[in-house]
Amino acid sequence: MIYSVKPDISLREAAGIFLRGLIMGGSDIVPGVSGGTMAFITGIYGRLVHAIASVRPHTLIRLLRGDIQGFKEDVLAADPIFLIILLAGIGSAALLMSRAILHILDTYPGEAFGFFLGIIVASAILIAIQIKSVKKSAIIFIGAGLGVGYLMGSLPPGSFGHSLPMIFATGMIALCAMILPGISGAYLTLILGQYEYLLQAIKDVSLPEIITFIAGGALGILLFSRALRYLLDHYTAILLAFLTGLMLGSTRTLFERIGEAGGFTPEVFVTCMTGVIMIAAVEQMRRRKRDSVLHKK
Repeated sequence: MIYSVKPDISLREAAGIFLRGLIMGGSDIVPGVSGGTMAFITGIYGRLVHAIASVRPHTLIRLLRGDIQGFKEDVLAADPIFLIILLAGIGSAALLMSRAILHILDTYPGEAFGFFLGIIVASAILIAIQIKSVKKSAIIFIGAGLGVGYLMGSLPPGSFGHSLPMIFATGMIALCAMILPGISGAYLTLILGQYEYLLQAIKDVSLPEIITFIAGGALGILLFSRALRYLLDHYTAILLAFLTGLMLGSTRTLFERIGEAGGFTPEVFVTCMTGVIMIAAVEQMRRRKRDSVLHKK
């Protein structure tokens, strides 16, 4: 679908975009929930992908060369008003949710990590269902993902430190996850031991950490989005197999955090099942939206 970029947006449309940003931001900050899925359900995924794809390095090169007209054309092609309003909604939700999640992690750590565990396991199963091939290579890459995830899960929280270069690298990895099916950037920050630290940075509006994380994500998308898209198009089964194993193997982190909080109490089990049910509900909404789009075509 080709999207025509509007030079201006009505107040009603702006409110709708901001609300979708709130939904995406609230989802992105919960490990295991994909903001990209929410963008699809709320009907802006195509426009968002088109806008992101229009952000290219040569735009900055044009500005440096003094090609002001070309620079303006590139900026307008990226649907800037839409992106600014959407990012404002995402940022507002992140600011509000960071406070709530930090409070829950401090007060009910076992239940919180149980909820995350349910979400991750359910998401991994959904990714596995998408694997069309049962060849030996797929099984091998599931095993490889399990191994990598398990090793990453063995690292104690904060073992990578919280330096700005580490936050930059985390941003590169986490925000690239937006274009991968079912992968949550927030969960990757949790695996890398940066989740609570970044939540606190958002809560405190600590600009050095926030700007560094976003800059890393922007560079990651510019550098790796095409490579990841190529892998998805040509090695789908292998990539999905590795992602399935990675997510399941890295749940070691969640099991250990639950154990530190007192183990699998009935309350933790309930929140775990709540996470599974929530992902099942989101997937059902996604499929209905997909079927609706296909029916219109």
